[in-house]
Amino acid sequence: MSATAKIMLLGAGELGREFTISAKRLGAYVVACDAYDDAPAMQVADRREVFAMLDGTALRAAVEKHRPDLIVPEIEAIRTEVLADLESEGFNVVPSARATQLTMNRDAIRDLAAGELGLSTSRYRYAESLDEVYEAAGHTGFPCVVKPVMSSSGKGQSRVDDSAGLEAAWTHAVANMRGDRARVIVEQFVDFDYEITLLTVRHRDGITFCPPIGHVQEGGDYRESWQPVAMDRKALQQAQDMAASVVRALEGAGRGWGLYGVEFFVAGDRVIFSELSPRPHDTGMVTMASQNLSEFDLHARAILGLPVPGEIAARPSASAVILADRDSTDFAFEGLESALALDERVDLRLFGKPSTRPGRRMGVALASGADTDEARRSANAAAGKIGIRYSD
Repeated sequence: MSATAKIMLLGAGELGREFTISAKRLGAYVVACDAYDDAPAMQVADRREVFAMLDGTALRAAVEKHRPDLIVPEIEAIRTEVLADLESEGFNVVPSARATQLTMNRDAIRDLAAGELGLSTSRYRYAESLDEVYEAAGHTGFPCVVKPVMSSSGKGQSRVDDSAGLEAAWTHAVANMRGDRARVIVEQFVDFDYEITLLTVRHRDGITFCPPIGHVQEGGDYRESWQPVAMDRKALQQAQDMAASVVRALEGAGRGWGLYGVEFFVAGDRVIFSELSPRPHDTGMVTMASQNLSEFDLHARAILGLPVPGEIAARPSASAVILADRDSTDFAFEGLESALALDERVDLRLFGKPSTRPGRRMGVALASGADTDEARRSANAAAGKIGIRYSD
């Protein structure tokens, strides 16, 4: 694949924005698509298309209009059966139509991991009604976690400590799901020591792993991440073996090239598969500070068929999110000078989203340090300096 390829990006959020920058640096032509105009990636792309990703007719029309060399999903909620049809017609879906279909829904990827591949996972069951949620919780026990089978960035998930909390968890999951399926996964809460994202790059020459990334989530949404995480050699090998296994299983009829964010719980020397995204991962934004090649650079290189290093190193670094706290379309950021004055190793990425809402991620602070503890303190301090001034 030539580095001058035409890419159609499905989903134009902050991850898509950074990927577009990386792809354009390699000469790609990018058409950014999303359900709303002026999305972050549209601001740096060559062309834009505005339509709902779950509208199969509009999706096909956009593909046929632009005839891209590569179709690159950046979000989960896409009419994946259309992508499968397009792949069968000769279009190159990244990393494959099979990957987009299975990972769009937590039930499909969990069944692949636990059922077909035999990977270690928590106990789980699915539910499509409140009654089924109660039955599922009886199987998993308490505490448990209730999640929509389709959502983004952990939205809609909650921990439940007893049966009294199940109805609220079901309501929260359905209200925050993506797509048109009211279905949740109820899974055993894993008493883990820590959780990681293992960025796994499938490329023309094989598979490359980035050093593991640690992260903190609140309400299923990432709040900070850091890299590298010190892991027992045996545990790291387990994670790498499981990641390679599931990534290869997702290739299907496509090449399977691209970057995958594979999440694991780690409890002692036991590694438990959690989830997988066949695209750059939000916790991986730390790689814009920690690695010479960020996750976005690696994704672009892999899908374009360009060389990817066999080994990736990471300097101690961290990211911390910058959140909005109200709805607005007229706002401005303040405190940038104070944040950047903290340390020369601090940097910022403001995403360019045209509107705010409570809890919406509007940017990240990045920092490097002598170790990850210092980097985390710096990143959180910088994020704390950034404010949003609202005018409406």
